[in-house]
Amino acid sequence: MHFEAVFIPVLYYLALVVGLLGNGLLLWVLVKRRRDWSVTDTFILHLAVADTLLLVTLPFWAAQSAQEKGWSFGTPMCKIIGAIFTINFYCGIFLLACISLDRYLSIVHAAQMFSRRKAWLVHSSCLSVWLLSLLLSIPDWVFLRAHEDDRRGNRIECIRDYHHFSQSTTEWRLGSRLLYHIVGFLLPSAVLIFCYTSILLQLQRGSQGLQKQRAVRVILALVVVFFLCWTPYNITLMVDTMGVQQSNISLSSDNNLTCRSRSSLEKAITVTSTLGYIHCSLNPVLYAFVGVKFRRQLLDILRSLGCRMKSSVKFQSPAGSRKSSLWSESGDTSNSIAI
Repeated sequence: MHFEAVFIPVLYYLALVVGLLGNGLLLWVLVKRRRDWSVTDTFILHLAVADTLLLVTLPFWAAQSAQEKGWSFGTPMCKIIGAIFTINFYCGIFLLACISLDRYLSIVHAAQMFSRRKAWLVHSSCLSVWLLSLLLSIPDWVFLRAHEDDRRGNRIECIRDYHHFSQSTTEWRLGSRLLYHIVGFLLPSAVLIFCYTSILLQLQRGSQGLQKQRAVRVILALVVVFFLCWTPYNITLMVDTMGVQQSNISLSSDNNLTCRSRSSLEKAITVTSTLGYIHCSLNPVLYAFVGVKFRRQLLDILRSLGCRMKSSVKFQSPAGSRKSSLWSESGDTSNSIAI
């Protein structure tokens, strides 16, 4: 409890400030350049919205850790805030999977699954991602509640309370955990790894040009950072899931060892989940420092507002004024703000 009270509020509020500033700047650039949106920009817009929605929940979790009485917002808010976390996680990795699939088809097979000529398909895909994420958050709507924990001095905490619905809690907990691990991490991760491995191999074989490699570097950086932020949490959660299966054996062998192990595991979950939250504030940093086109778009907007900026970096625009794509013969991605 003392560890959480010190650790969580500091990092959560830091992530909140940095994330809101970064995502706000990204959304501002996207809105200002909405006429030049590409398919990738549409997905990134939804990704930024999902990150922002998660960030606004951080003060609630920080308040729960800092306050002596714990969660003071009631069960309805517990369900809403917890579900937003789950929805954002699923949206984030599903949207990255959509971007990687589009890049894979465009570079490896020279085919356009998404295009501005098929805007309905892009918007339908984003809507499907949100609906699927909402569907996968059903366990939060059902099981999350403000629960009084007598182990922690009768503190009230927002947790999944399986005992409230059934005496057999192991099956419910294991089922929801497996759903999270398989659908929310392992399967999308396999898609990301396959797509970007194929793209890198294709770029090495052919003369795809420097611009194409820069574009892949931006999106690849987004995926790498996502895995660095969320993989530790998923591994820790998997260890906790396996521990649920062995809880009866552990309790009958050494209660003190079990208590120490459980305390260490809960601390690890706290730290790794915090790393996952911080991911929401890292995407805009990647756009700014890795994405050449984002920096160019931002500087153009600032200059149009009367800001005089000196820059040692000379941004080279895409060859000529043609709509040649960075990915294929289509011009759908040539104006991507993120690239």
